[in-house]
Amino acid sequence: MTLDRRHLLAAGLALPLAGRAAQAAVPTRPADVAPDASIALWPEGHLAVPPGLVERVVQRSDDAQASDRMLEHITRPRLDIFRPAKPNGAAVVLAPGGGYRYVVIDKEGYELARWLAARGVTAYVLFYRLPGDGWADRADVPLADAQRAMRLVRSRAAVDGIDPERVAFGGFSAGGHVATSLLTRFDAQVYAPVDAADTLSARPDALAGIYPVVSMDAAIAHPGSRGNLLGPEPSAAAEALHSPERRVRRDMPPLWLLHAEDDSVVPVANSVRLRAAARAIGNPCECHFFERGEHGFGLMKAAGLPVAIWPELLWNWLDSHQIV
Repeated sequence: MTLDRRHLLAAGLALPLAGRAAQAAVPTRPADVAPDASIALWPEGHLAVPPGLVERVVQRSDDAQASDRMLEHITRPRLDIFRPAKPNGAAVVLAPGGGYRYVVIDKEGYELARWLAARGVTAYVLFYRLPGDGWADRADVPLADAQRAMRLVRSRAAVDGIDPERVAFGGFSAGGHVATSLLTRFDAQVYAPVDAADTLSARPDALAGIYPVVSMDAAIAHPGSRGNLLGPEPSAAAEALHSPERRVRRDMPPLWLLHAEDDSVVPVANSVRLRAAARAIGNPCECHFFERGEHGFGLMKAAGLPVAIWPELLWNWLDSHQIV
């Protein structure tokens, strides 16, 4: 029954396109799923990789038709690119979740990237460094990678056939904290410029948080994300700096939020607080709260629930802001 639901959802989300685009939303075996290209965020040799750190892919699913891989101990932060058959000029950078302990590959990365590519969007899946792996300036390395990703994508506009003024950013769970940190700190000086790409803006033209980790307030924070990002005993100043709902600004991009009310991992209060903060300063903010969905539903695990409509809601919002 689970497999039937997944196929039904994939069929419902797919556009009636021919060839590669029509196949893109159909679940496939892990070996069949691969990006069109992968590019390093930083020049070779630029990063001081912590000693003994070795990347590892872990497969968490025993269903051959529903891969659920995660990437641990990332040593080569990068963008995996999914190119559409007919690009429409739009680009979306995706930051999957993983509690700042790993980065999910399929469920919150490749699945939506392929769905977007089927609709003409060039999609980039961001594999960002993890703060608990021993990097210097641990709390800022995910944001540094997100800023660098935005700048690098814009620098590749001619190569990838995108409009540098139509680049959105979306994040899931802990990747939602990467996203909402970028929302409010897109111009923070968290790394020294390395090349011409760093002269470009890191501000997204629109930003989405899907069941996002937002606050580092212990009362509502996801404990694992908070501990991995800030360490075991963060100062009040560190909590405030890394709580985007406390750093909203009038020049931040339009915001879209999605959360299930029954989320037992990342409380819906994270999105509620950010929405209230954005509304208080008059920033455009569209929010969708669903009764059920729990945490980490992505595309396929939303099947059979009202929340399954979320990709269409996101698409319509991106269209309303002239991104897609």
